[in-house]
Amino acid sequence: MSGTRKKFELLNQSGFSLVELMVGMVVGLLAMLVIMQVFSTYESQRRATTGSSDAQTNGSIALFNLQRDIQMAGYGLPMPMADPGNSSLKCSPLPEYDPDADPATDNSIKLFPVEIVDGVGDTSDTIKVRYSKDAAGAVPIKIVGGPYDDITLDHNLGCKDGDVAFIVNESNSCLMTLLHDTDGVSGTDKVGLHDDPAPFAYYPGKLTCMGDWQEYRYVVVNNQLRRQTVTGDPAKNKDDILVDEVVALQAQYGVSASPGSNRVTEWKNATGDWTPANLAANLDRRNRIKAVRVAVVARSGQRENDVVTQVCVTDKGAVNNGPCAWDDTDFDEAPKINLAPLYAVASEWQHYRYRSFETIVPLRNMLWSKDAL
Repeated sequence: MSGTRKKFELLNQSGFSLVELMVGMVVGLLAMLVIMQVFSTYESQRRATTGSSDAQTNGSIALFNLQRDIQMAGYGLPMPMADPGNSSLKCSPLPEYDPDADPATDNSIKLFPVEIVDGVGDTSDTIKVRYSKDAAGAVPIKIVGGPYDDITLDHNLGCKDGDVAFIVNESNSCLMTLLHDTDGVSGTDKVGLHDDPAPFAYYPGKLTCMGDWQEYRYVVVNNQLRRQTVTGDPAKNKDDILVDEVVALQAQYGVSASPGSNRVTEWKNATGDWTPANLAANLDRRNRIKAVRVAVVARSGQRENDVVTQVCVTDKGAVNNGPCAWDDTDFDEAPKINLAPLYAVASEWQHYRYRSFETIVPLRNMLWSKDAL
């Protein structure tokens, strides 16, 4: 009986047949395909969400830095409201000081608070902002007399060696230079100018110590927003990277109908009559600038296989190879954004996600100076 039972047990033992194995493999492969499809969809959504979040963060930081500096534009200029007859905004042409007297080097100390340099071929603009880091601001001081290297002022407001000096005489002719050999004695202040300003007639006139007057340039280089500090001393110049994955910077002037008005009626690109050179030579046009509007475009660093960004056309008909900046339905044409030149293949820009950030920044010192203009 024992041998018969063992034989019976062996005859009843069985495993998976070939058909069963094939069915099981097919079911397993289908499950793997579903899992991979779900994972791919989730990963695509994760990349899009993360990329949009990075672009949101980078664009916000870029706009914050720009807005902060533009709001400071002009701080340290003489206060024209207190002395309309000696306003720095009435100098024509704009004074500037070239420390090395070499026009080939771009290190001149200029006066106008904000300057936009239009990008060539729809590339990013450059925004130059100028203001003083002196916490005391600036107050015009009456010049009592003396030669250029030993000017006597009627009181001492703490002028220091290396301060930028702004001088305006009774005929509203202006001069910018540097101070050296400052010497406050008995309530008066004797200062020396860096160079002989002849034939400039600085007396009778007023001198303003503008402190550490500097220029800050916002530029986009290699998909990075940079803040370049330009001073009269090349050793103090800096080139700081603020934010990565910023691909475009566009700006326009907000222009009033007249210098004495604070209402912006037009938006102008820095071209034609509104280039830096033409503004420096035209007093009224220059003083009509009351605001700056800025557009920053930030990019997600993740390339998508599919086209995820389309051409955008504004209501005024401007074709943007990238996102639109500003609704220009009832206003002048918005700044044009062209991202195609950033890539080796013209259509490659469409495989990235972008966010556009815009703001309008009033030029406080221009607005406060309405009565002096």
